Amino acid sequence: MGESHKSLDGGWDDEGTPQRVQSMGWRELWLKEDWWAIWLGLGIVLVAYLFFANGSSIKWISITPAKWHTTSELVANFTAHIQQYVAQFLLWCVILGISLKALGYKLSEFFPSFAFVYVCSIVIFMIGAWDQAHHYNLEPPLVALVLGMLIANIFGLPKWMDTGFRVEYYVKTGIVLLGATLPFTLIVWAGPVAIVQASIVSISTFMVIYFVAKKMGLDRRLAATLGAGGAVCGVSGAIAIAGAVGAKKEYAPIAITMVILWAIVMIFALPLISRALHLHTGVAGAWIGTSEFADAAGFAAAQAYGNLAGHVPGIAGNASDSVWGFTLMKVVGRDVWIGIWAFVLALVATTRWEVKAGSKPNPAEIWWRFPKFVLGFALASIFVTVIASRYSFADYNHIVKPLLVGPILALRTWAFIFCFFSIGLTTRFRELARAGAKPFWAFTSGVAVNVVLGFILSTIVFASYWQNLSH
Repeated sequence: MGESHKSLDGGWDDEGTPQRVQSMGWRELWLKEDWWAIWLGLGIVLVAYLFFANGSSIKWISITPAKWHTTSELVANFTAHIQQYVAQFLLWCVILGISLKALGYKLSEFFPSFAFVYVCSIVIFMIGAWDQAHHYNLEPPLVALVLGMLIANIFGLPKWMDTGFRVEYYVKTGIVLLGATLPFTLIVWAGPVAIVQASIVSISTFMVIYFVAKKMGLDRRLAATLGAGGAVCGVSGAIAIAGAVGAKKEYAPIAITMVILWAIVMIFALPLISRALHLHTGVAGAWIGTSEFADAAGFAAAQAYGNLAGHVPGIAGNASDSVWGFTLMKVVGRDVWIGIWAFVLALVATTRWEVKAGSKPNPAEIWWRFPKFVLGFALASIFVTVIASRYSFADYNHIVKPLLVGPILALRTWAFIFCFFSIGLTTRFRELARAGAKPFWAFTSGVAVNVVLGFILSTIVFASYWQNLSH
């Protein structure tokens, strides 16, 4: 799927089973992708603030294609700003290159691969900037995903290029940057609702997938890995739980296959259904956050639906509500369960499933498994909230938003497009077909729970909360 199994710190033993994950101590701060996402995201926020505090802005380097009607307008705008695009490309190469080198990837493979991603991302942005893009549903996240899948499955790319298709890294960095554009007061207010809703769905989904998989005769470690992939945060959840329960080498890729398959379906289905039902953007974002299985795909779906506000009659809310609802539901609500599930299942595996003596559960594993980038999201939100608290609402909109928050939002959007495009580029239909029928049907049982239960909770039980995120 294009994601390295380096996430399983213990590696694989000679029998194809992941060794138990051990803490890396302080080395985690520069050898873990989650921490690098925090350093990268918070570093951008800090630099943006330093420019802002000195009466300037990073708007120049956070360039994105402007709206256009004719191709001559498009070409003229791009030509006038080509130096900015080159500078931004070099900036991404430097900050991503340093971190990926520390993580053990080959820069000789990353740089040409990322150059391909960046150039294609510019084209994707340009398509989305067309003034008729909304009419034809040519939202950048969806265009990025479809274009990536077409390239990967029709033309094909060398396997070494996967080094530049860092799906998880891009989305984690984007989530940290998202925190800077999401007032912390909103998290405090709506976060508890998201956590309650996420807890109901997470527990229900895991139990359904696990027991259906067991009923079908699948190994309990595979059942647990599938359950985590559906109940928590997709790829990261599957990899973390595979290590926690001592799953066989092939179990994590099977779960990841199911996650990606249904994430792709949901990225198109959920916005279309939401549009047909004219759901409020906040409600739709919460439903997408409850029903999606991958952060990146969920952001694409939420962003695509949110962009319809103000363009499609009958859709209430604004573009931010959809992304905010998704973030609170998925990132703040569901993703925090990864550490809990990892610790509980590690405890069960070592005390109930494993026959060999001498292996005891370690309480510190809940910290080792916790998605650290969520901490970066919260810190970025707190930091910008403190800065914004010095201004009135009017001054925030006229000063802080265009000079500080706006440029951060633009760079966040770049990170998400890198991610969505990389999902498509690493989705190879042949690999999706190898998983078999039983894991598919077991995981699909969780899909039904996520979608139906999530719809009820988002549109009926907690609807008033999701409809008033901006108020």
